[in-house]
Amino acid sequence: MLYIKCPYCGMRSQNEFAYGGDANVKRPELNEEVSDKIWDEFVYLRKSPRGKHIELWHHISGCRQWFKVQRDTTTHEIFRTAAINEDIK
Repeated sequence: MLYIKCPYCGMRSQNEFAYGGDANVKRPELNEEVSDKIWDEFVYLRKSPRGKHIELWHHISGCRQWFKVQRDTTTHEIFRTAAINEDIK
């Protein structure tokens, strides 16, 4: 079982969380016109990184906050978690 340390609630089982995707993906700006090509690339064309990576996670069965997780995608080792507005290096 994988355990994730929520920056707000502490250590919890992975069952309480939902994966939210790559934290490095640049999302289109809100309230701006976005072409079909740009939207298609944002939704469907994603890299599948191997190794240390920063992801978004949502604590759905707890505080319901979004936060960042630095995780190795090959071993699932979690190195660090941080609030959404904090930088992870």
